[in-house]
Amino acid sequence: MLLHAVYFWLRPDLTDEERARFASNLQGLAAIPSQGCYIGTPASTDRPVIDRTYTWALVLLFKDLAEHDQYQVHPTHQAFVAENKQYWSRVQIYDSE
Repeated sequence: MLLHAVYFWLRPDLTDEERARFASNLQGLAAIPSQGCYIGTPASTDRPVIDRTYTWALVLLFKDLAEHDQYQVHPTHQAFVAENKQYWSRVQIYDSE
């Protein structure tokens, strides 16, 4: 199994409409084949070791590296990046096996 966790920091100057468009487009990534998909915002947990500075999280579970690699080149994923990269100031990815 491979866990692909992506954290997005949206630009602070975005309008409400741009934020809503990003959120909707992010939900569209759930249609790409995977073993599981979770999309959310920072939880209300609060401890010194928790980073709650990101805006959105996308967590995908893949059966193997090949499925992950198929996701990366999937047209829906490619379109998401092209259409939404203007909205974030930072993206951080953590992949775990």
